[in-house]
Amino acid sequence: MIKNTFLTIAAICLATATHAFAQDPALPVSPVVVTIGQATIMAAPDRAFVTIAAESRSKISADAQRMNAEAMTAVMAKLQQAGVPKDAIRTVSYDLQPEFDYANGRQTLRDYVARNAIEVRLDDMTRVGAVLDAAGSGGATSIGGIRFDLKTRDAVEREALKQAVADARARAEAAASGAGRSIDRVVRIQEEGAPEMPRPMMRMTAGAGAGPVTPIEASTIEIRARVTLTAVLK
Repeated sequence: MIKNTFLTIAAICLATATHAFAQDPALPVSPVVVTIGQATIMAAPDRAFVTIAAESRSKISADAQRMNAEAMTAVMAKLQQAGVPKDAIRTVSYDLQPEFDYANGRQTLRDYVARNAIEVRLDDMTRVGAVLDAAGSGGATSIGGIRFDLKTRDAVEREALKQAVADARARAEAAASGAGRSIDRVVRIQEEGAPEMPRPMMRMTAGAGAGPVTPIEASTIEIRARVTLTAVLK
């Protein structure tokens, strides 16, 4: 009696496990093929971001702040005159810190330094150089970290992903054909993180006089996608 009960329980467990295995698409019974698909889309940037900062020094902290406020106000006025809208400017950092001199083991206050940094979004690529020059003439003490991007980056990334999946599917079909089989169904598609492509950068210092507009050359941007596809063969 005990032996028959044990056999009955074992049969139920085996049937349950077989059913679960068959129902889980991640664990197909049939042979599978796993391929990697990739896609790269080259696009000309149509947007730029640049960080512009004003730095002021004074023995008195309040004076350093006041001078910095005046300097950044002048910079932002120049930017708006150059056609940069207010909603394209955002503050990214502000700090007020003391600077010290050290001599004979003693610490002496040199100055208070106030620094205000803003990020400017530029949607007209033909105006980038002129805007940078305007910031310099307005009193910016540093301009740098320029990077280029796409206004429709999300859409381009999705298109690259679509192409990567198509590439993986085509590779899977080729592999299956080479083995005398064909693709039954795709059971898994896993997107892999694509490496962030380096973006062109530049740096300039303020104080440029009248002359040619600062030349800015934006190279193309690479949007990459990579996926791993698993398909069941038939």
